[in-house]
Amino acid sequence: MKYLITGLGNMGPDYEGTRHNIGFEVADHLAERFEVTFKDNQLGFTAEFKHKGRTIHLLKPTTYMNRSGKAIRYWMTKLKIPVDRTMVILDDVHLDLGVIKLKPGGSDGGHNGLKNIQQLLSTNKYPRLRIGIGRDFHPGQQVDYVLGKWEKSELETIQTAVAKAGEAVLDFTSIGIQRTMNKVN
Repeated sequence: MKYLITGLGNMGPDYEGTRHNIGFEVADHLAERFEVTFKDNQLGFTAEFKHKGRTIHLLKPTTYMNRSGKAIRYWMTKLKIPVDRTMVILDDVHLDLGVIKLKPGGSDGGHNGLKNIQQLLSTNKYPRLRIGIGRDFHPGQQVDYVLGKWEKSELETIQTAVAKAGEAVLDFTSIGIQRTMNKVN
């Protein structure tokens, strides 16, 4: 069985270490753990590894956050991976810092990356792993906050959340979404 695991984020040094790129951080964590290297590919950086008899394809779209659906749709089609085995990992300002939630579908919650994915996949029924980045910003400052770098005081919490998210991805591919949701949520 094959799975497509997409970490959302934005490419380039200006976005490295920002809250919005936590999906990339989880993908990087998994690649490092399984000692695989990302390759510059069509619409994204890709890597693959095997875990418990499953082939896991990692994707970091190079389309920028708001056009992530284009890369996901392309790789789902190319690899012939159905939507229920396609997980999206993203930041969420509606969750407290470090909290992770797995859902089999749902609304975009105002997240532009999810809006684009839903539009291009013509469904909101795809697994998504949301990682809380907190909401320590004043009205009108959300963009600056999500594109801001992690504070030193947040790093330990985020590193723990990234590791937990990586485990959730592996559980999703081996024991399914329902049992993983029971463990994670």
